[in-house]
Amino acid sequence: MTHTAQLWIYFLLVFGVILLPGMDMAYVLASALTGGRRGGLAAVAGIVCGAVFHMAAAVLGVSVLLRLYPAAFEALLLAGACYLAWIGYSILRRASVIRLHPNSVVRSPKAAFRQGMVNNLLNANAYVFTLAVIPQFLRPEYGPLWLQGTVLWGIGAACQVVVYGSVALLAAKMRSWLERDPAAGARVARAVGVMLILMAALTAVNGWHGV
Repeated sequence: MTHTAQLWIYFLLVFGVILLPGMDMAYVLASALTGGRRGGLAAVAGIVCGAVFHMAAAVLGVSVLLRLYPAAFEALLLAGACYLAWIGYSILRRASVIRLHPNSVVRSPKAAFRQGMVNNLLNANAYVFTLAVIPQFLRPEYGPLWLQGTVLWGIGAACQVVVYGSVALLAAKMRSWLERDPAAGARVARAVGVMLILMAALTAVNGWHGV
């Protein structure tokens, strides 16, 4: 199989995985609903930047530690779920004072970017994917591993921008529609907060049993 064929297979695999709802997609949706288009796209940028670490871990072999020390994986899994739940709780706690109007932003783009990157770094499923899949596409005969890793990261980043960016734009449009209702912000914030907390709980439970 040629290197080009392998890259196409990787693209199809990564695109399919990113399409599945998960912690990153839930966070992008929450950021766009509560922070508008800028907040949603900033969250996407943070997630894309966080993915740099995952790729570096694959190339350097750091992710192997998660296999040698299962407790490290479990701790990472719970930390990611707790962080997502904390974001959901923070949004839920401020729901009563949130109002959607064109000039209001609940979370600044900088904060959305930072939390998006941290959320991605604490996403245990990303480490599972890194450990199980990435090494299969790294071959010494195809050139320097760091260069191959950069190409693979670029493919994944493009898929994240397309999928998560679309989610952010659609959610931002929904936010614009909800701006017509003065009390919509509180209702949306409560729904988003609950959604993030439930997603965190589901991720922790399913991931824990899967370890």
